[in-house]
Amino acid sequence: MKKYYTRVCNFYYGNISKKLVKQKKTLPLNGNAEISFDHIEILSRNYKKKIHIKKIKKLSKFLKNKVNKDIKTIIKKNKNFSNFNFKNIPNIIGILNLTPDSFSDGGKFKKRSLGYKQAALLFRHGANIVDVGGESTRPGSKTVKTAIEWNRICSTIKKFNKKIVLSLDTRKSEIMEKGIKIGVKLINDVSGLKYDKKSINVLKKYNTPFVIHHIQGTPTTMQINPKYKNVLFDIYDFFEERIKYVRLNGIKHNNIIIDPGIGFGKNLKHNMKLISNISIFHSLGFPILLGVSRKRFIKDISGKNDSKQRLGGTVSASLFSMMQGVQILRVHDVNDIIQSIKVFKKLIKS
Repeated sequence: MKKYYTRVCNFYYGNISKKLVKQKKTLPLNGNAEISFDHIEILSRNYKKKIHIKKIKKLSKFLKNKVNKDIKTIIKKNKNFSNFNFKNIPNIIGILNLTPDSFSDGGKFKKRSLGYKQAALLFRHGANIVDVGGESTRPGSKTVKTAIEWNRICSTIKKFNKKIVLSLDTRKSEIMEKGIKIGVKLINDVSGLKYDKKSINVLKKYNTPFVIHHIQGTPTTMQINPKYKNVLFDIYDFFEERIKYVRLNGIKHNNIIIDPGIGFGKNLKHNMKLISNISIFHSLGFPILLGVSRKRFIKDISGKNDSKQRLGGTVSASLFSMMQGVQILRVHDVNDIIQSIKVFKKLIKS
């Protein structure tokens, strides 16, 4: 049977959105009247149709049931967890790489005192959560030993676990468990829980929120000619499979985040299609995380090879994503991104 997908589109924001929701002319995204929509796209691998929400009733019985089921999921409120407030989007995750070889800031915070200072700065600038990583997953990177990874991050986690809400960027179950035991509130595994089969057991044992992240291949191989039948649908199907996997393995809570993995086994064309159609993932019913900060697609478009000169591209992609209802942004430059969001929101409310 042909599979169909529902993507919400034609968004409204701020006071205009609230007014239209009250008049029942639009539907609130995730129950938040500050962002709403009045059109949907019905998609399959060989079909595409954009319609107003008022015309859903004219669809065939099969499509009407499918779309209505998806919309019920799309307008449902996301419950808050791990210091995220889904009524006030986007939430911000600040990136803290305590590695010598990350693509953007590798080695910059290798010295522990500098790592401490940066963690505090990210939180002070407004990050909801700080994502600490001790293993680089840049294109071409190789796996590091568990002991080395833990040694890089443990002192920072121990120092800040009661002052700052921390996320742990790791693929290893042993690191996850150690981090959770000393206060980590979120697990961010770029492998989508595929690298270490024991990871699901740790997450179940401690009932810890986590990110399901998409990657094609491994960090070592992911950028070697990545291919998809359709990047949008392939990743959507991946999330459905992973959600089924965690449910079958005893994860009952909904404190799950989905991340399509911009730059993780994707070329420029793949990344652009994902970002421009990111609202398709709302019908899965989980908060969407997007990591566009300083990514290579910005260099491919702008020509800026130095990752530290990609702030403009990061701001553009972040604001566009926010306009599609993305609930969480993972960024390096927390102060600049939050400033751009505040100004943008003020403009659309005026």
